[in-house]
Amino acid sequence: MKLIQIGTGASTVLLNIVWLIIGFVAIYAGIKNLLDKENPSRYGTALFWGAFGVACAFGTWLPNKVTGALVLIMCIPAIFRKVKVGHEDTPTKEYTASQFGKIGMKIFLPAMMVAIFSLCFALFTNISSMVGITCGTIVSMILLHAYSKKNTPKVFLNDSERFLSMMGPLCMLPQLLGCLGGVFNAAGVGEVIAGLVENVVPKGNIVVGIIVYAIGMVLFTMIMGNAFAAITVMTVGIGAPFVLAYGANPVVVGMLGLTCGYCGTLCTPMAANFNIVPVAILNMKDRWGVIKNQVMTAMVLLVFQIIYMILLS
Repeated sequence: MKLIQIGTGASTVLLNIVWLIIGFVAIYAGIKNLLDKENPSRYGTALFWGAFGVACAFGTWLPNKVTGALVLIMCIPAIFRKVKVGHEDTPTKEYTASQFGKIGMKIFLPAMMVAIFSLCFALFTNISSMVGITCGTIVSMILLHAYSKKNTPKVFLNDSERFLSMMGPLCMLPQLLGCLGGVFNAAGVGEVIAGLVENVVPKGNIVVGIIVYAIGMVLFTMIMGNAFAAITVMTVGIGAPFVLAYGANPVVVGMLGLTCGYCGTLCTPMAANFNIVPVAILNMKDRWGVIKNQVMTAMVLLVFQIIYMILLS
């Protein structure tokens, strides 16, 4: 039972406000780069962020064809690598060190606010956790301003643009991959996979079915970059006919199947938020550095999940 309940309409309004904020920040990034003469591809960069921002801010009210056209428009400069980083007002190491000397470990408190608010909204309300993340971000901004009066709204806005530019076109990947799962499911990809697997996996052997299902979750997640998108297709195609149909516990299979998918998340550049964005933010020399350090952990976890699923099913 959720402690705080609001109407569906009010929840939708709050979520729309969140997307408006996201869209306006992206539009600001487009305008800032358009006016930035140091950006070698300022027109392509402005086109990408402008189209992305309009789609995020007004996608709820725009006709589907218009939103689709915006997606195609934003892909053009991304394909031709015309989305570049312009002038950056990056804090110096000396300034960062001096601020840390004043603030110390309290610097982690604003970051924790985002996680705390997101968790509280998910557990105790029927409001989208995205609204919780936004509320946590606002509280974090207030705390940061209390730490230093130099942290003005303009600083937050410019830093938001700076991090967006560092990520570049990769920031739209999670949304596109999320849509891809729905498209695959509507297109009947799950049934096609079931037909292919039926020729290889013997029916009635639940152990083999679990192994194929788990490995399929890993591979499909690596392709789609999103375990939530993969589990629908894999459960329809393999989980239901080759595992659940023979009496396996659906709660166990669903829960552990998803964690098998997370093993795939650790191994793919398609999971941009986890494996590509940190490389960009930390300026790592090895673009594959994050994935290389996670592969062995993913394989160990996969074996454990398979054995665990077999034992509990």
